[in-house]
Amino acid sequence: MTDFVSLHLIEKGWSSDRKYRAETASGEVFLLRVMPGAEYDSWLPWYERQKEYASLGVPMCDTYEFGRWPEGGVYAVQRWIDGEDAEPVLARLTPAEQYREGLEAGRILRAIQSLPVPDGLPDWEAKFNAKIDRKIRGYLDCPLRIEGDGAIFRYLEENRRWLKGRPNTCQHGDYHVGNMMFERDGTSTGRLTIIDFNREDFGDPWEEFNRIVWCAGCSPAFARGRIDGYFDGPVPELFWRLLCLYIASNTLSSIFWAVPFGEREIATMTKQAADVLRWFDDMKNPVPEWYREAAGKNREEKAE
Repeated sequence: MTDFVSLHLIEKGWSSDRKYRAETASGEVFLLRVMPGAEYDSWLPWYERQKEYASLGVPMCDTYEFGRWPEGGVYAVQRWIDGEDAEPVLARLTPAEQYREGLEAGRILRAIQSLPVPDGLPDWEAKFNAKIDRKIRGYLDCPLRIEGDGAIFRYLEENRRWLKGRPNTCQHGDYHVGNMMFERDGTSTGRLTIIDFNREDFGDPWEEFNRIVWCAGCSPAFARGRIDGYFDGPVPELFWRLLCLYIASNTLSSIFWAVPFGEREIATMTKQAADVLRWFDDMKNPVPEWYREAAGKNREEKAE
């Protein structure tokens, strides 16, 4: 393993991974990610895919080194991103600039999903239906409730059929503004860069939009751009139906997920659930408010 003379713990994020700003004797800085309990053989394909993503030109924390951690688990040495979290940067941009960065985020996602997937992956319809059932059970076992949750339950039951025949692609696994940075590159904004691929998975490519709620809450223009940049043309009607399905499913699980983290996270997720119901007209319209009300504005922003 690379010999580091300084390790500074980075106390950000929700994963169980330990992340460090690691510096060598020569002054080079890297990101050291330690994944306790992870099996080397099961994570080795992840390391190989990281290199493939980088070869496609995906702006990311390139992974230079991977191996067994002395205290158990595995580690990865990655490129240090000198920049700023995406959310505060977007807050300083105009809506038109936010939209253009969203277009780039959509294009990057399409590149991530272009890698071939392993053989023998489970059928997506069966896999995700089982996930919906688990989330419903978890929500019903939780003492907290979303006002208007009946609309979410109805949408899930009436729209499961759209899962049939959906393909499997590579997924970042947690693709939203919280896992993006702007890397300093000499420009006023910097270069949009994707971080934290540790939840990488395989599944419906459109499921990657299930966390776009975080983008829309931060910047509706950025969220619109993500969708338009991804499709680079008309958005299929089926996409909206599945987007609403995936967000509805996540909304239920976000409530019981928040409970162990206390009142602050419960309040955040409760507010987000109310936003989701408003955006989708109590789940009666699968095209969210922040997209449909700006359909004409999107074209203006793209043309600027």
